[in-house]
Amino acid sequence: MFGMVKKNNCITWLSGPVLLIVFFSLACENQKKPTGEDIPESISYNLHIRPILSENCFACHGPDANKREAGLRLDREQDAFAALKEAPDRRAISPGKPHQSEVYARIMTADETERMPPPSSNLSLSNHQVQLIKSWIRQGAEYEPHWAFVPPEKATLPEVEAADWVQNEIDHFALSAMEGKGLQPNKRAEKQSLVRRIYFDLTGLPPSQEVLNRIEKEEIPLNALIDTLFATPAYGEKMAVSWMDVARYADSHGYQDDYYRTQWPWRDWVIHAFNQNMPYDQFITWQLAGDLLPDPTKEQILATGFNRNHKITEESGAIDEEYRVMYAVDRTNTLGKAMLGITLECAQCHDHKYDPISQEEYFQVFAFFNSVAEKGIEEASPGFSKKSPAKLPLMEITEGETRDILQFINMPDSARRVQTLLANMSKGTNYNSLLAEANVLKVSVMGDLDSGRTTFILDRGAYDAPTEPVEEGAPTAILDFPDHLPKNRLGLAQWLFDPNHPLTARVYVNRVWQEIFGIGLVDTPGDFGMQGSLPINQALLDWLAVDFMENGWDIQYLLKKILMSASYQQSAAVTPEKIEIDPDNRYLSRFPRQRLKAEEIRDLVLASSGLLNREIGGPSVKPYQPEGLWEAATSGRGNLAAYQQDTGKYLYRRGLYTFIKRTVPPPQMILFDASNRDACEVERVKTSTPLQALAMMNDPFVLEASRVLAEKLLAEKSSLPESIHSAFYRIVGRPPDDKEIAVLTATHTDFIEVYNKDQDRAAQVLAVGEYPANDSLPVAVKAALMQVISLIYNLEETNTKS
Repeated sequence: MFGMVKKNNCITWLSGPVLLIVFFSLACENQKKPTGEDIPESISYNLHIRPILSENCFACHGPDANKREAGLRLDREQDAFAALKEAPDRRAISPGKPHQSEVYARIMTADETERMPPPSSNLSLSNHQVQLIKSWIRQGAEYEPHWAFVPPEKATLPEVEAADWVQNEIDHFALSAMEGKGLQPNKRAEKQSLVRRIYFDLTGLPPSQEVLNRIEKEEIPLNALIDTLFATPAYGEKMAVSWMDVARYADSHGYQDDYYRTQWPWRDWVIHAFNQNMPYDQFITWQLAGDLLPDPTKEQILATGFNRNHKITEESGAIDEEYRVMYAVDRTNTLGKAMLGITLECAQCHDHKYDPISQEEYFQVFAFFNSVAEKGIEEASPGFSKKSPAKLPLMEITEGETRDILQFINMPDSARRVQTLLANMSKGTNYNSLLAEANVLKVSVMGDLDSGRTTFILDRGAYDAPTEPVEEGAPTAILDFPDHLPKNRLGLAQWLFDPNHPLTARVYVNRVWQEIFGIGLVDTPGDFGMQGSLPINQALLDWLAVDFMENGWDIQYLLKKILMSASYQQSAAVTPEKIEIDPDNRYLSRFPRQRLKAEEIRDLVLASSGLLNREIGGPSVKPYQPEGLWEAATSGRGNLAAYQQDTGKYLYRRGLYTFIKRTVPPPQMILFDASNRDACEVERVKTSTPLQALAMMNDPFVLEASRVLAEKLLAEKSSLPESIHSAFYRIVGRPPDDKEIAVLTATHTDFIEVYNKDQDRAAQVLAVGEYPANDSLPVAVKAALMQVISLIYNLEETNTKS
């Protein structure tokens, strides 16, 4: 309770004399304890005060009315300045008068029974934070709207000292921030490093040997190179990787039985949409509400598979309504994290404790997704018993449609579809029913009930505790939902792309920035709210957001703008001074070193060895993985009870197409921080563990690639130094220096000596992978070069983007 003191089980307000004693004693204490930090001349609520209050006070004195203590609310000016209920002559905050502000008194008191935040909360304010609050109140306690809830505006480009370094508008903002910290930007990266960086950022693949050779001989205009890469199919695959995380795409339903699902045609559409450079507003609108567009096409309906990628139960005995509500909740939370960058889920059970979003507003958003014509468990439908790979509502896709109107779908032949669908299935009702429909591809999509469904606020979020009915709507703190928009998912999409919407453009621009630089301008990409981080350069973020909107939500335009900046083209060299001033490189005075994503590591290995199957789209594939993983974590039922590894060309597909079973995600991908796709994910964790090194040294796909590349180089009959040079150049993206050649040659010599003495050991090393071996080459020579190439694959530089 704020502003009150417990005494003899009674509640009383602090008296004037007590307050004076507190003030004088703590004033003396403050004189004895310097802050060690400067207090800014002008205190900003957003920059200095709100983070303190949000972290320490809003849980009990914030938006959540149910948890609010003493009726005091500190996140709104009108409430904080109002007279206290039990003491009308006092106010929590008296602008200009810290010593007459109850907030300041309760923060400063030495009495633990009165101090705020209470000791039981394990929270406390530093002396510097106390002085900030005191100075803010003295300066008038001016509240500011939360930065993320105010529409972005294009600021005037700041003037900079090193103007000759600037290449476009981004650099004005970045350099201004650097110079403010006493930093200077790096020089431009070496052309080979820069081209490799651009290739990974736009295609997720390394440059080919031909491109590398061309780079050595001539200067490649970056502008033309970027346009060329936009036109390659690999661009859509690269962009789809992060969207799969956002969309929680997987190849199984999830939960215990975890049966096979056929959502991969939706993934083919995502690749197609990126390759067509579909504007972001259209890209999102089709996924949220393609079925509600006038006379929707099959492609527009297929796009709505985005909102059917969530986990689905097939457990007998599950409560239908409980899971149906869970599915709608998932869509609501995904909208919040993916498009709004707001933790909407915190308002499911009660008013949000930090952001001005009520539980009623949460269920108003929930209402947009609550009328889908689906079941929580399809076995609840009369006569329904099969474990379907797609749940109602769904669309059927024929081979003819993939030839005529859905040409971007890579439809496998019927034999492969049947084999995938019925893998591990025993004869019986489910087997027979699935076999009967195996020739028609089914995909879960969106479709609403004819009559709609009434939405209620659910007490504490429980599916079986409806209270007051609500209609579709949106949080007013973000943007009022206009009366002229339809109250359905199409209206919701139109609300998202209202020119005055403060979040949609910012959130996507920030995520693109994060994809390129490893960390967003807001380093909490799923939380732009009160508890999220402040932007490191809000002027830059807002300029990019407005520019993105002004240029038709053009994703390739945004990417090119970033890649053509001097900020992006810097080298990754780092000095001790820069580490000391800016250890996390938030001010971007160098390009950040980043390990490649899990999918990109796989793609690099396969592409550089020549193994990569560049086929676009189609069903997911099952590459090498340790035996027994699926079998150890299965109910023993269904078509995913046992792992059936793919063979031939399917072993060498890009990481994007690796089969993801939710209950047992692919181990190599998970080791390198890929998502298990249980829920929407807008940022992957970044770890560094010994298991990652063990995987690179022992994973069959790395060893097989090393063997195959060794055989190709030996077949060219080049000298050993030439073979090592070629392997290094293909894998690392630059030629090795003399010292590196010497080390690798010496390593080769050591292995040759061992394998010449033990041919059986050499043969055992080579016996990896299914790709046919070239038996005409000497075993010892082949094994020794394979080991050298494996070593190159394990270099840190190999698996680092820059």
